[in-house]
Amino acid sequence: MSQAAIQQNLLSKTQMADECRAELARTGRWWLDYSLDHENGGFYGQVCDDNKPDPAAEKGIVLNTRILWFFSEAARFSNNADYRQAAERAYHYLRDYFFDTEFGGYYWSLNADGSVANDKKQVYAQAFGVYALVAYYQLTGEQQALDDALACFELIECHCIDREQEGYFEAYTREWGKMDDVRLSEKDLNFPKTMNTHLHVLEAYTSLYQVCKEERIEKALAYNIDLFDRYMIDRGNYHLRMFMQDDWQDCSTELTYGHDIECAWLLYKALQSLGDQTRTDKLVPDIIKLSHTCRREALGELGEVLDSMEKATGKVHSQRVWWVQAEALVGFLVAWKLSDEPVLFETAANVWSFIKEYQMDTERGEWRWHCRLDEPDGARDYKAGFWKGPYHNGRAMIEVAKLLAE
Repeated sequence: MSQAAIQQNLLSKTQMADECRAELARTGRWWLDYSLDHENGGFYGQVCDDNKPDPAAEKGIVLNTRILWFFSEAARFSNNADYRQAAERAYHYLRDYFFDTEFGGYYWSLNADGSVANDKKQVYAQAFGVYALVAYYQLTGEQQALDDALACFELIECHCIDREQEGYFEAYTREWGKMDDVRLSEKDLNFPKTMNTHLHVLEAYTSLYQVCKEERIEKALAYNIDLFDRYMIDRGNYHLRMFMQDDWQDCSTELTYGHDIECAWLLYKALQSLGDQTRTDKLVPDIIKLSHTCRREALGELGEVLDSMEKATGKVHSQRVWWVQAEALVGFLVAWKLSDEPVLFETAANVWSFIKEYQMDTERGEWRWHCRLDEPDGARDYKAGFWKGPYHNGRAMIEVAKLLAE
């Protein structure tokens, strides 16, 4: 590479890092300005695309734990007192309303007034509870937060593991009994094991082991990494198996590009946390291959990452969704750092250009669910809601700034 090209790369990295820090500040400001529910406490269950809240909307555990995680991490990253105060608000609301004092764990959703709307225990959501509580503990040193995270970890390990064929089941009743419909959302297939739930258990345990180096957590983190190694990475095509039977038979109907690239970098982060060189040496080549597969197959004409492809027909769903772009930005940068291949940095830079041009709402703040080139989805046309928080894009801004500062 010429000296001029090297200099241009350095400028690009500095500019991207600066822009991500600025966007993090804009994201944090939006959530402080528009999401706080001053009437019922906590945060609104939904804020529409025009920044107007829906005061009657249900409050979901996924949104609330993601808000807690974001403000905790953003406060640590930027030393912002307003973010810390918002994290405290989210933490106390989680403990006061979402926590099941009788059976443990966290309810799926609440009514706007804080009463329980749906009391099921989705394992995906319990994992986000651990993830968010660890972040709050890292911010504040609050021992109760770590105790809560460890208690939730123990519930997952006690109730949710398949003792015969490995892995974690999807969902349980309030009392930790079996359920027939274990779907995470109406878009998901009804199978007992999913990559998505396993990915966020992995993510939660990655963070938990960083603050609590106990043998039981080390073993659980290693176990989760090995599940991806054995069952979820399809080394025939370097995509992920998304929906599986008890015996790990793959029943997926789609390849989902955002999950592929998100998994790639979260798996590497788990390996870093565990610190097992043998596992790292084995899986880093797979992580790079997952990233290259996404780059070859999923990129749109403007450098963005498309949504998914139907396996049976080859039909590509070309919607451009906010969280996919955020995860792709981080995933391609991590793969670039691991491989030192310039094409991966260029791919990340193109994704970032797309985000700035088409995904951000530069007039009203935050990111759109779909980019402005796509038709809005009436059911999900919101800036904040059951499935859209500050977690994906906010985390991406923090991760990119850290990656490019190394």
